[in-house]
Amino acid sequence: MFRIFKRKEDKFQKLIEQQAVLAFEGLKLLVKYLETADPDIAEELAFKEKEADEVRRILIDELNRTFITPFDREDIFALSRSIDDVIDYADTTVMEMVILKVKPTVYMQRIASLLRDAAYEIWQGVLRLPRHPNVAIDHAQRAKALENRVEAVYREAVADLFSGPEDLHHVVEMLKMREVYRHLSNAADRGDEAANIIADIVVKKA
Repeated sequence: MFRIFKRKEDKFQKLIEQQAVLAFEGLKLLVKYLETADPDIAEELAFKEKEADEVRRILIDELNRTFITPFDREDIFALSRSIDDVIDYADTTVMEMVILKVKPTVYMQRIASLLRDAAYEIWQGVLRLPRHPNVAIDHAQRAKALENRVEAVYREAVADLFSGPEDLHHVVEMLKMREVYRHLSNAADRGDEAANIIADIVVKKA
């Protein structure tokens, strides 16, 4: 009986780990794109996002077919969703930039670097959940601290947008760039949500 439970625990743990590492890899690609504006990197990120979606579909399918789960199925579902949303917003950031012909800014690069670091902390937090829950919480707290830094840069970036000239061309560019900044901010929000869920799981298992 213990072996059966252990296999189920390993199954969900491995799927969440796959999602977390794919999100981290996706955020690394976002950083590269904002440094180079290379369309090949944009394509690679889009492929990575599809790969992450497939892992989430498998997790949901397993969740629907499994009676006993290692921790609350609601927490498994929510953690999976929030991690998936992180890479989704990374991908939509690049898609919007390509469609709207928005060039990378220093603010975007700073935010992306922070998001990459937060994705790393979430990945590490997920890895530590089974054996070292207190370390998982440490990583979750670091991810939350990085999210706070993202929001500070986001506010700085938006303030800078409104400080430019008031002609029509600038207003159009401002609206385009603000849309991109919102995608990045949303990615940070989902990372913060994932960190909160990791902490909740640890508390419930204690």
